[in-house]
Amino acid sequence: MSKLHLVFGGRVKDPMGLEFVEPEKLHIVGIFPDYASAEKAWRAEAQRTVDDAEMKYVVVHLHRLLEPEQLKRGG
Repeated sequence: MSKLHLVFGGRVKDPMGLEFVEPEKLHIVGIFPDYASAEKAWRAEAQRTVDDAEMKYVVVHLHRLLEPEQLKRGG
């Protein structure tokens, strides 16, 4: 089973938080088949916006959202 990951980013109210100011303007970088490729994409976008403290990019583990029962079983 592939472990899909989503990478996206946008402006946040607080650089320490995850409250995005304008969710409709989020930059969707893409969906990736594994964490390694998602992390590579995340690093590229984070580096590109490093001078803008209000921009934040994140990696979301889609596989955990798609199969929450795996979390209960420790998978």
